[in-house]
Amino acid sequence: MIERLRVALVGYGSGGRIFHAPLIASAENIDFAGVVTTSEERRKQVAEQLPGAKTYDSIAAAAADGVKAVTVSTPAATHADLARQAIALGLAVVVDKPFALDAQTARDLVKTAEAAEVPLTVYQNRRWDSDYLTIHKLIQKGSLGAIRRFESRMERWAPDRLPSPAGGGTLLDFGSHLVDQALKLHGPAQRVYAEMRGESELDDDFFLAMHHLSGVESHLWGSWRQAGPGPRFRVSGTAGTFISVELDGQEELLKAGKNPAKLGDRWGVEHEHRWGHLWRGATGAPVESCRGRWDSFYPAFADAILGNGPLPVDPWDTVRAMEVLDAARLSASTGRSVTL
Repeated sequence: MIERLRVALVGYGSGGRIFHAPLIASAENIDFAGVVTTSEERRKQVAEQLPGAKTYDSIAAAAADGVKAVTVSTPAATHADLARQAIALGLAVVVDKPFALDAQTARDLVKTAEAAEVPLTVYQNRRWDSDYLTIHKLIQKGSLGAIRRFESRMERWAPDRLPSPAGGGTLLDFGSHLVDQALKLHGPAQRVYAEMRGESELDDDFFLAMHHLSGVESHLWGSWRQAGPGPRFRVSGTAGTFISVELDGQEELLKAGKNPAKLGDRWGVEHEHRWGHLWRGATGAPVESCRGRWDSFYPAFADAILGNGPLPVDPWDTVRAMEVLDAARLSASTGRSVTL
């Protein structure tokens, strides 16, 4: 028999409903116990959408029911406090991104978990995007040569969607993914420059440039107000350039009500029209996309808690990403680059 981890989800807003619940429920080594929420509306949604799942008034109530781990998927401003509650109860914790609102809070939270000897990880699901995995494979094979510039965008046209103060703005929302991917591929950043704009008190459009110690220049864009988005990725090296236009399709699958349990091995497989192209001079050829594997995060998390492997994301990686985001805010406010 497969050893299983009993997990509860804290929060059942759009993030919890769309990005976590289907993946937790699809993991063979997880027993999805239920959802922590005090909202009557959310409780009704849980009853309708997750037959058999319980609802809890608090994390403590979930722990009393035998839950051993929780995923925190609530507004970003509440992440740290809720994670601390879980850690104090001895529960392993997944925190959705953005992990915290600033690097110091993130650093303190990781130290708290370490002192308590409680596993803590971060839901950096876009490390398992099909296009990102394809780029990683091309770099490992040497197909691009030495990387010179890494361009990455998450740009959408939703001008009526103002960033929520509880979410911290677009730099934290999209930037948490973009910076994490760039650091994972190219190593530590040495210098940061950023520009931020917004129609409210928070940013809804940003540009961030990082100079890595490896010599790679990362140029990152995030926006809710871009009617003509650029390519998702453009990676330029001494031997070639890889361009991927469209965003990985796993988010689209989840929003359509599909999940890994239903699709099996078809989950995360990209259609040919989504494949990127490898360019050598004026000639480009399609590159088959690696299979997207958001479905691997929760099984890996459960394995780690059950003693069968490492955590899927080292939380210190996210602290380093938060340091870059802090530097970006400082750069945008001063108009100067910031050395880390």
